[in-house]
Amino acid sequence: MVTSLEHMDCSSPLQYKPLLLCMTNCPTLIVMVGLPARGKTYISKKLTRYLNWIGVPTKEFNVGQYRRDLVKKYKSFEFFLPDNEEGLKIRRQCALAALNDVRQYLSEENGHVAVFDATNTTRERRETIYKFGEENGYKTFFVESVCVDPEVIAANIVQVKLGSPDYVDCSNDEATEDFMKRIECYKNSYETLDETLDKDLSYIKIMDVGRSYLVNRVMDHIQSRIVYYLMNIHVTPRSIYLCRHGESELNLKGRIGGDPGLSVRGKEFAKSLAQFINEQNIKDLKVWTSQMKRTIQTAEALGVPYEQWKVLNEIDAGVCEEMTYEEIQENYPLEFALRDQDKYRYRYPKGESYEDLVQRLEPVIMELERQENVLVICHQAVMRCLLAYFLDKPAEQLPYLKCPLHTVLKLTPVAYGCKVESIFLNVEAVNTHRDKPEVRISQNWRP
Repeated sequence: MVTSLEHMDCSSPLQYKPLLLCMTNCPTLIVMVGLPARGKTYISKKLTRYLNWIGVPTKEFNVGQYRRDLVKKYKSFEFFLPDNEEGLKIRRQCALAALNDVRQYLSEENGHVAVFDATNTTRERRETIYKFGEENGYKTFFVESVCVDPEVIAANIVQVKLGSPDYVDCSNDEATEDFMKRIECYKNSYETLDETLDKDLSYIKIMDVGRSYLVNRVMDHIQSRIVYYLMNIHVTPRSIYLCRHGESELNLKGRIGGDPGLSVRGKEFAKSLAQFINEQNIKDLKVWTSQMKRTIQTAEALGVPYEQWKVLNEIDAGVCEEMTYEEIQENYPLEFALRDQDKYRYRYPKGESYEDLVQRLEPVIMELERQENVLVICHQAVMRCLLAYFLDKPAEQLPYLKCPLHTVLKLTPVAYGCKVESIFLNVEAVNTHRDKPEVRISQNWRP
């Protein structure tokens, strides 16, 4: 258990030697670094969402929330003054509580990655956290967000901090003034990650929300994926439009998979989609489809260039391609029951699972994070995977997300999440959604 954040001599360059043998596959502790209003919590939440989506159990620990839970009523920036002994004591107490919860999550609850979201602006505090990681056998990776662009800082204050529980009873001007003073409380003691003093640490330093990066000592696969992800995200306002292809001939017959063309109503939807997109007047819109006939036919009606992605193809149902669910239940009763038991991890014979599909779609997520306005015309299972990422849905819910035909979902990233608008384009279609059934599997059946 962590009991003290004091009594550390940090006047010399940090030299770290592991106290416990850290295995290749040991847990990872991500430590955020930076002044307030630098996007640390934005990065923490996005990174946590991404890692959970790719199957790496991850949890965020926001020290500010621990402080709000302990001190119910925030008064002013004076709480953060370096000579405020009571405030300093409370903040240390909150940091210790968060670190103890980190230890419980990583060491007792089988968590793989913990994100410790706090300012951590001094070398002394970072050394303490690093030693905490060593003592518990964690790999520590620092993520520092540095902002010098006043417009970026001002935008972050407006988008995030003015809606904070700390300022519910304040005007925008009062909240902004107080928060700017809060930032000043940290500036004098702020020690940024240094290429010389911190040369033995693993870290990424992000300047002005992605203008440039400094990466140092990436030690393993997880850290590599974290760096790659963080170098792809941006905060430019944009919208992502997700929809399925128009109704297909096999949809009408209740059959899954295959590579059919559009039905009459599917073609009508394609025309309605073209009209809808034209009315939106979207700047520099990119259009992506799978390589399957039904998405291509839907995109053709738009009359604009589009890009085909093989990785956007529908989930491969293997031996069950072009069958109805009734036929699958009749011909493969055990497979049918096993899929109902764990739809996310179940893999069709000679086909794919939703878990496989998430791994296949990771490059699409990376590109969506890099891009601005995009329309993705895809398939039911694919759309569920993409939607689960943006809405932070767990694996158990992912295969049952509702993605009806002839409906466009407009996703607009906001401060700490995603705003969703569902637009039905008034063209009827069959319902292909199947609710989660009550699972009853005979004890005599064996996989």
